[in-house]
Amino acid sequence: MPMSHDFKARLEPVIQKISDHFGTPFHIYDEKGIMETGNHLKKAFADAEGFKEFFAVKALPNPSIMKIMKKMGFGFDCSSSTELLLARDIGSFGEDLMFTSNNTSIDQFELATEKDGCILNLDDISLIPKVPQMPELICFRYNPGPSRTGNDIIGNPVESKYGVSDSQIKDAYIAAIKRGAKRFGMHTMLASNELDHKYMKDTAAMLLDKVSEISDSLGIKFEFINIGGGFGIPYRPEDTPMNIDLLGREIAFLMAEFKREKGWVPKLFMESGRYMTGPHGVLVTKVINHKNIYRKYIGVDASMNALMRPGMYNAYHHIHVVGKDDSTKKETVDVVGSLCENIDKFAVQRTLPETEEGDIMIIHDTGAHGHSMGFNYNGLLRPKELLLRISGEIELIRREQNVDDYFATLKFEKNSLKI
Repeated sequence: MPMSHDFKARLEPVIQKISDHFGTPFHIYDEKGIMETGNHLKKAFADAEGFKEFFAVKALPNPSIMKIMKKMGFGFDCSSSTELLLARDIGSFGEDLMFTSNNTSIDQFELATEKDGCILNLDDISLIPKVPQMPELICFRYNPGPSRTGNDIIGNPVESKYGVSDSQIKDAYIAAIKRGAKRFGMHTMLASNELDHKYMKDTAAMLLDKVSEISDSLGIKFEFINIGGGFGIPYRPEDTPMNIDLLGREIAFLMAEFKREKGWVPKLFMESGRYMTGPHGVLVTKVINHKNIYRKYIGVDASMNALMRPGMYNAYHHIHVVGKDDSTKKETVDVVGSLCENIDKFAVQRTLPETEEGDIMIIHDTGAHGHSMGFNYNGLLRPKELLLRISGEIELIRREQNVDDYFATLKFEKNSLKI
């Protein structure tokens, strides 16, 4: 949704001072909002036995943000070796980490299983013999195929590269048991940015049915189910937020029924990323040019390399011009960056107040998959990240890239091979 009134009320009075001090563009995140969302999540699922959130590092891989998550008692869902190293670097180890990778290399498995390891969430049955040392606790990512539908972002399960198929899932646990696994979990991830709580409830019900089936067949119990991430946020002002409280109650009911029938129940895990940080971050950018040809264009000093979602997914991000909320002078414009790509647009044919060079624009809901999806096309450098602390202090939590960073990988010892 558009940034909260509380975040806006605390940020806007000082935004010019922040911009003058740090320089635009930058992403800025709201510690207070993140903690309120995290505490709300814990409260909503308090009746679901063993509930734990594993923050999806891919959404916002910054140690300062991850320390906030750790403080709330959350673990971390990691998709790569680098994300594992980030989590370990802030003091998270063992079963506070879940490694949900795909197309995984031997090197990644070696890192994941060293030291205190992590919860290994295998994406395919063919990976079982490639794990150097099968951990005692093993999880598989389940892909139900045609029995469920996905959405535009993550795709149809039948066409998805992720997960173990329905016909293979029991055999996957059998193979893991033969290699020494003794404790078990099951994971799935079927949708992204989903606002319908019923979809997520049905996902929990599906996993409970599947673990019940495999438990009966193999005589094993499951320690947890992980319904994945995918909780959506209302990017458009007219969108209705997911009813997280109702979802918590309905999943808790499903789990209580399972326990009455079986005498045991798996814990409930999830890996929300966007839901946790998305609404609590904005991209602050400055108007630097105006162009008026077949359309009117507002050129800003940020580009798609700082926020690729509109170009990649045609995603909507709300935008407002600081100090001009009540302006009666409006115009229909495209808001664009400087990349040599026509999809480098933050808004297309959007009605906004008339702007002048130097005006500050705030692009909402960039706290997840904003900076983390950045890139260096055209040699553009990625922006800084700031954190608005509860105390009111503005803290730099990642500096902007500089030219030396960009050229660093071109400095190396000569290495060649004669053929």
